[in-house]
Amino acid sequence: MVDRILAQKLEEYINYYPIITVTGPRQSGKTTLIKKIFSNMKYYTLENPDIRQRAIDDPKLFLNSAKHLILDEIQRVPELFSYIQGIVDEDDSRKFILSGSQNFLLLEKISQTLAGRTALFKLLPFSLQEIAPIVKYNDAFDYVFKGFYPRLYDKKIPVSKFYQDYISTYIERDVRTIINVSSLYKFQVFLQLCASRVGQLLNISSLASDAGITTKTAQKWLSILETSYIIYSLKPYYKNYKKRLVKSHKFYFYDTGLACSLLNIKSKEELIIHYAKGSLFENFIINEIIKNKTNKATPQNLFFWRNKEGRELDCIIDDSPVFIPIEIKSSSTYHKDYFKNLSYFTKISDSNSKNNYLIYSGNESFKTNLGNVLSWKELNILA
Repeated sequence: MVDRILAQKLEEYINYYPIITVTGPRQSGKTTLIKKIFSNMKYYTLENPDIRQRAIDDPKLFLNSAKHLILDEIQRVPELFSYIQGIVDEDDSRKFILSGSQNFLLLEKISQTLAGRTALFKLLPFSLQEIAPIVKYNDAFDYVFKGFYPRLYDKKIPVSKFYQDYISTYIERDVRTIINVSSLYKFQVFLQLCASRVGQLLNISSLASDAGITTKTAQKWLSILETSYIIYSLKPYYKNYKKRLVKSHKFYFYDTGLACSLLNIKSKEELIIHYAKGSLFENFIINEIIKNKTNKATPQNLFFWRNKEGRELDCIIDDSPVFIPIEIKSSSTYHKDYFKNLSYFTKISDSNSKNNYLIYSGNESFKTNLGNVLSWKELNILA
């Protein structure tokens, strides 16, 4: 089993809270992790119809079947949240580990009933820092193409088969439980169109038009993709350094392997010559920064910057009072010109070039008078 960095935080915070809640994408390893860490607790998955019916029929009896319980996919029986609240309020020695894959449904119930009683964590697919010691590729695009879902590495499932099943299962199960999608085919086309726009400014009208749906439906479907951990968005950095800034979001996939599959990229060799190569590499780098921060339970504070004249930085980490501007290039060769936008931003923001980072697909990291050149292999230093 690959050691998960988040395990340290879960082991720590169970001492502070009666409830630990772990969310994240399907098949990101939540069940494996919590069963390993809390092996002394009784485990139930509410995906199981028989278990689910027991919980619905007699919640009190079900929740008192053991002193400490792990309840997987708890959003399937939302009635349990109020009972759990009453139990931990009466007996602070009781412990519950809750997990689920539908962020919206979980957070809604937590805010209503468990606020202040639970520590909330997010487990994403493997990070590069977690998997590289086990499966070490020298080419970044091997990881970009394959993605980071644990079963790909544990069960050695063929990449194309894994993502085909993942997409089918996601649409058939998760999407249908959240909303009544009249055309699952249209939703899948919409998902593919989203993959073709990775790292681009979000134009909902254009996306809706290409998918043959209304803007309102497109907004709703984007929300579904976000709440079920398929995509996420970066907001623009709003500080106005004497220039007008764009205010649209950019969105990315939580896993680049999934995005590659939706783009019908069948191999690393196809990826390297694909039009989306640069965007997918950018997605991979930003994912790794987010995973490193998420695994350590530190604020993400990630943004992008772009002005009306088209100058852009792919990412800014705003760890006030310090912020780190980042430019991402898929090239494996360093060119001084890659610092052009970083140098411009340094000038207009009156920041220090020592905080500038150019991240590329090469293997060597070094410093220049314009900033730091960082290999994709060393992203953990930005956590």
